[in-house]
Amino acid sequence: MQRVALLSCLLALWAGAHGQRVDISEMDPDYYCKGRSDNEFFRKEHATDILEEEARAACNTYYRCVPGGGNLKLVSKSQCGFGMFFDIELQICEVRSKVSNCARWQKYSGPKPKWPIPNDEVSNCPNDEIECGSGECLNKRFFCDGAPDCSDGSDENICNDPETDPNAAPKCDQRTCVWEQGCFCSVDGTRIPGDLLPSQTPQMILVTFSGAVNEENFRIYEQIFKETTKNKGNDCTAKGTFFVSHGFTNYSAVQELHRRGHEIAVGSITNNPGKNYWSNLTAAEYEAEFDGARLITEKFANISQGEILGMRVPQARVGGNEQFTMMIDWGFLYDSSLAAPRGRLPLWPYTLQHRMPHKCLGTDQNCPTRNFTAWEMVLNELDRRDDPEFSEALTGCHLVDQCANIVDPKQFRNFLEINLAHHYNTNRAPLGLHFTAPYFLTRKTFLREFASWVADVASRGDFYFVTMLQAISWMEAPTEIAALNNFPEWKNKCDPKGLPYCSLPNPCESKPPREHANEDRMFLYTCEDCPPSYPWLYDPLGNGALDPFI
Repeated sequence: MQRVALLSCLLALWAGAHGQRVDISEMDPDYYCKGRSDNEFFRKEHATDILEEEARAACNTYYRCVPGGGNLKLVSKSQCGFGMFFDIELQICEVRSKVSNCARWQKYSGPKPKWPIPNDEVSNCPNDEIECGSGECLNKRFFCDGAPDCSDGSDENICNDPETDPNAAPKCDQRTCVWEQGCFCSVDGTRIPGDLLPSQTPQMILVTFSGAVNEENFRIYEQIFKETTKNKGNDCTAKGTFFVSHGFTNYSAVQELHRRGHEIAVGSITNNPGKNYWSNLTAAEYEAEFDGARLITEKFANISQGEILGMRVPQARVGGNEQFTMMIDWGFLYDSSLAAPRGRLPLWPYTLQHRMPHKCLGTDQNCPTRNFTAWEMVLNELDRRDDPEFSEALTGCHLVDQCANIVDPKQFRNFLEINLAHHYNTNRAPLGLHFTAPYFLTRKTFLREFASWVADVASRGDFYFVTMLQAISWMEAPTEIAALNNFPEWKNKCDPKGLPYCSLPNPCESKPPREHANEDRMFLYTCEDCPPSYPWLYDPLGNGALDPFI
């Protein structure tokens, strides 16, 4: 029986958009904000002897320092949604039963160098040098190079955010970001490719699922992506993207999704639920997890090499420069793990030759800071309010699973329409609707509503349910709505017909890997020949001791 781990990162928060200013008499910014990053969240300081149980009474409240005019700072207050507490270490709202640090008022952080230099201060070091937390000056090229050079190691403690890495990629410069060289950026991330007018731009909708593909959720996908549900503008069936995690996946079902024109991407081998696991992997370990997952999928779902080009990190725990170094070295075209806060305009996907055009959400996140020739299919925050004009301010959600306040089908459809309108009526950035694989298993009425909504929207004309790769193809060759009927990149597998490659896949029985030691046996379903053992980390082809990867 597949174990579906509850999403550990239920919501990465951005308090600035919805925060309530706190009076200076209640929380002094000089005390709370001095030396603190603008994107670090904290609590109101407790008594030092407060017990964890006592502190839980206010554990859903968190604060952040925000600009207050000039060089002044103010404290902004926000609250987690119903049934959630703020995890001070992860810097996110989490299911309250998972939070055990309510008595701690701020996140632990190691020593930091004196960087960036505040506007009202002068560096104690010569040009091109930065003062370590321990006081010595060091050339900035030694910062964030993977090896501690300051005596206190502070040169490696500011490397997870492009705003603090002294050697980060430059901000977007459209004079040097050239289409023909595979670069796309805009200063704030909202620019339409080709500088088309919104009225000329198709509204792309990216439906994605992350997790294992099995027989049960495959039937759900069939209900959503019916053969009769076609994009009116080009008469192609609606398509989605599946970030497949390996454990418990039925590869004959993956093969059938691919045959029907859906995109197959990878979501790792282990789908490790650890809160810090993905943030701290090396490039080689990322290669084992994701290129290994790609090898498994190519082999046992019979997908040609070069077709699986996307990845998404579990738990939305981005792996920073190590992850993106692996992607370039091993031929991944895009990542879809980074989240962006909701703004007046949604963000378009972008390439990472320049600095990402939004904040790195949460101080516990490990965002890329350097120059990479890869796409980021950014996760725009969704608005979960019933009425954006009159409802109280609520933090949004990046995965639909995180929108815990949506409890009935009518409310769910309204949520879909509100977010579609926000994209369609502004800059028509692709609308991402991102689900975990089990989302609809316990929401049958939501499934019927969603399938109906997809069919309805696809029939309207300006809306296209496409894959991530199809969205990138359009961005690389922006084409007006009037000409999309013959857009070649969207015509491949436009309306596939025929039967599955096999109706009775091989149920390959194996001893489970140690990560699933509680399972008696593991089964790998595939139309291909069975491997000697269950494919796993460092053994992607299931050859055991004979595997050349060991």
